[in-house]
Amino acid sequence: MTSFYPVFLNLTGRRCVVIGGGQIAEGKITKLIDSEAKITVISPDATQCIRDAADRGVIEFQERKYKNGDLQDSFLAIAATNDRVVNQEIFEEAEKLGVLLNVVDDPPRCSFIAPSIVKRGPVTLAISTGGASPALARKLRETLTDSRHLQWADAASVLSKARQVIKDEQVAIDPQRWQCCMSSDFLTLAKSGREDEAIEVLLDGLLGKDSKGKCSNIAECVSGGCQVRNQSRHDSAENKNGQDRMVQAAGD
Repeated sequence: MTSFYPVFLNLTGRRCVVIGGGQIAEGKITKLIDSEAKITVISPDATQCIRDAADRGVIEFQERKYKNGDLQDSFLAIAATNDRVVNQEIFEEAEKLGVLLNVVDDPPRCSFIAPSIVKRGPVTLAISTGGASPALARKLRETLTDSRHLQWADAASVLSKARQVIKDEQVAIDPQRWQCCMSSDFLTLAKSGREDEAIEVLLDGLLGKDSKGKCSNIAECVSGGCQVRNQSRHDSAENKNGQDRMVQAAGD
């Protein structure tokens, strides 16, 4: 199986060609529009949504079959046809021109694959099985969409502002320290719209003013893991083992 490198592309203003005009192509085009790409659609037929987008000037629609040369000056292309011969021709042109290509449901002819997406605010999670099972990718997407952990996405704006303050202060904060300081209290404040208070709580923790439940010294935050959190996990495990032994003894 081909190994793919996970990456997010900046397609703003870049020419992207979609060959095909069915429902699958429509879905691809919608995401390209969201990415502010310069989109050309080539197909002898198209869904009404694709035609409407062309009428609004959002995309360029060329109502004809693909021909060699259509990928010239393109950054990215998507082949969403059900014709394997045409897909092979598109693949060969893309290889020749060095154009990034996704051939729907044909990983061997893809230089990139499109993941399933979970999006909440500015946070985007991309899920891929490397082409092994699109159904599994969709299942994981649905599971993550309903996950309570996704509520952290609501704090993205506050975290971004706090990060800028840290950069302005020119203070180096270990990534592990951020994890320690992103507490449930901080999340509650951020979600309730109390941004200033949330930032204050976060900065107090990051800069060492509030050491409750955290390392007494920022320098103790190491890439191998937070010493305080590791000790907490150890203590919890010990307590659980002790409780298990008590239950076992009671059972005897």
